[in-house]
Amino acid sequence: MTDMKRILDAKGYTFFFISAEAKVADAVRLLEQKKVGFLLVMDGERMEGVFSERDVVKLMARKGPTAMDLKVADVMTTSVYHVALRTSVDEVMGLMSEKGIRHVPVMDGKMVVGVVSIRDVVAEVVADREITIKGLENYIVGTDFRN
Repeated sequence: MTDMKRILDAKGYTFFFISAEAKVADAVRLLEQKKVGFLLVMDGERMEGVFSERDVVKLMARKGPTAMDLKVADVMTTSVYHVALRTSVDEVMGLMSEKGIRHVPVMDGKMVVGVVSIRDVVAEVVADREITIKGLENYIVGTDFRN
């Protein structure tokens, strides 16, 4: 069964982060610049929270343009769900579905090593299913699975 390590091995262990002391405007610019929807809020190697496109939308609805001057610390999500490298794709998909989240930090012990998105998880599930289907088709018609 595929796990988060396999996904990160394929996509890379890169993730983007910002300081809790940064302005929301800086976080929004970083989201746009990196073309991502999710930033970790870090203090050195320690994750303090997350900041996402959803946070921006909620904040703009409540505060309007003045929200851009707030600190990330004032608006970040601090209750963060995370998973381990060996967490299965099925477990992560269940967590994302149950909690209504689109990104999840991947931890190795207490250290963040990457982030997976719902897109990463769905792509892996589809690829895995395609391999299974191809294997079954080959079995049914009597050809070798490795073809």
